[in-house]
Amino acid sequence: MPRYAQLVMGPAGSGKSTYCSTMLQHCEALGRAVQVVNLDPAAEFFSYPVMADIRELIEVDDVMEDDSLRFGPNGGLVFCMEYFANNFNWLEESLGHVEDDYILFDCPGQIELYTHLPVMKQLVEQLQQWEFRVCGVFLVDSQFMVESFKFISGILAALSAMISLEIPQINIMTKMDLLSKKAKKEIEKYLDPDMYSMIEDSTNILKSKMFKKLTKSICGLIDDYGMVRFLPFDRSDEESINIVLQHIDTTIQYGEDLEFKEPKEYEEDKSALVDEYFQDHLNE
Repeated sequence: MPRYAQLVMGPAGSGKSTYCSTMLQHCEALGRAVQVVNLDPAAEFFSYPVMADIRELIEVDDVMEDDSLRFGPNGGLVFCMEYFANNFNWLEESLGHVEDDYILFDCPGQIELYTHLPVMKQLVEQLQQWEFRVCGVFLVDSQFMVESFKFISGILAALSAMISLEIPQINIMTKMDLLSKKAKKEIEKYLDPDMYSMIEDSTNILKSKMFKKLTKSICGLIDDYGMVRFLPFDRSDEESINIVLQHIDTTIQYGEDLEFKEPKEYEEDKSALVDEYFQDHLNE
């Protein structure tokens, strides 16, 4: 039997730990067994029980206080993650060998771990060797994504992780519950965006012709290949949580013994559910 894993990624402050806590509570309400593993050696607090905590192996504070290393916060975190990569046996012992496991891995927020360092890629490959079906879950703060040039920046961060890890990835806008009704209406266009319209929105911001041309090329690439789309995540709305979980479950084929859904039908259901979410909240 396969095992299942979500790698919960995203910039610092994007809501990774809150996502894990919310998803854990939601799955418990559904009667599903889900576990969480903390992989952030700099974590200070999280409001959920963990089956394994990387801080039992190594902590950033200990590395920074070591006089022989003299690392700062970022260097200390990179050192911790490289140490972790050399000690995957600790993770294997912590996870055990339970079939049909479903694990949420709460990952660090430093973007370099997903762009030019091999640590997270090595983790993915190790999990796959342990028969895990792995899905990347990339979070961005919806409050950050309400302007077109910021949205493009968020897309590039998500795209970097997707290309680096080479696994299926679901991209999520978090903290939808913190947006005003006006902001929710504004952000709806960014969930399934027309990237060419983003170019027009950025025209007044980008003064340099060179950067306008670069932005146009980036937007064209993303739009032509349909590479990045986002789902809304509202922790106060069970339907929103369930939509996200359904997408991830489909991606990793969780419950594959259940009735199969054709991709086209699934995409239509996805659009309908997202539209229904916005309709309900904008009419409140």
